[in-house]
Amino acid sequence: MIVSIIGLGLIGGSVALKLKKSGFADQVIGVDVNDENADKAKALGLVDDCLVLPQALSIADLVILAIPVDSIRKLLPSILDRIDENTTVIDLGSTKSGICGAVLGHPKRKNFVAAHPIAGTENSGPEAAFDSLFDGKTGIICDKEESQESSFQLAKNCLESLGMHVVEMDSKSHDLHIAYVSHLSHISSFVLGQTVLEIEKDEASIFNMAGSGFESTVRLAKSSPQMWAPIFKQNKKHISDSLGAYIENLQAFKQMVDGEQEDAMIHCMDNANDIRRVLDGINDKSNQTEKLNQII
Repeated sequence: MIVSIIGLGLIGGSVALKLKKSGFADQVIGVDVNDENADKAKALGLVDDCLVLPQALSIADLVILAIPVDSIRKLLPSILDRIDENTTVIDLGSTKSGICGAVLGHPKRKNFVAAHPIAGTENSGPEAAFDSLFDGKTGIICDKEESQESSFQLAKNCLESLGMHVVEMDSKSHDLHIAYVSHLSHISSFVLGQTVLEIEKDEASIFNMAGSGFESTVRLAKSSPQMWAPIFKQNKKHISDSLGAYIENLQAFKQMVDGEQEDAMIHCMDNANDIRRVLDGINDKSNQTEKLNQII
């Protein structure tokens, strides 16, 4: 199988490495508008070769889009125009409704599978790629009914070859839920980083006083703004709603602090402690997947 991956950063590069390692792909072709990224990806062995887009599309059995969501939305219709009838296209964007809407009614919509691997780090570029990025993570496929069965199965097999557990949902539900569990956390990290830097001008003091709690909370602020700004724009309705709810809770907590309402603060934090149940469930699922992989 020949797989052409468009976008050779953290996600695209990690996909390339794992699909080669797992044996899913016989050959991995890379495409990137940044020639330096393409050269790095080839030098690092992420891909077997780098080609221009028309050539990469003409030989691919599977095309994977690992580029910012605004670029996916613009490029996807023309890619479907160019591919062979037997070629499948998968996107890996973290918003889905707008992307799916961009090809609604396209003659080759059936060849396209909308997917989102829930995985990543705060780092970017080909040098950030590693083959275990997706191990034990969740891969979401949206609007399955719009894809032909052969393309759906190929996409599912691809995500599973990456080491992911595959779930299905509609694109609108995806964008609603992901606004709260992913997009909001990134915004919180960006704004926390901005707030601390604005208030604390002495960077040496930040370095000396910052503990592991601050580091883990603000880690996502190192993520690529060029990737995340289009995500926030495409999912603006759900993100705005989630931000509104978050701001209300922050304002309520501020009032507790201002009023020295210790019991109210403890009650609020006790309620928040229930998030441990969700996180334990995520860890349990990852551990089960790791044990299964060891058995296999």
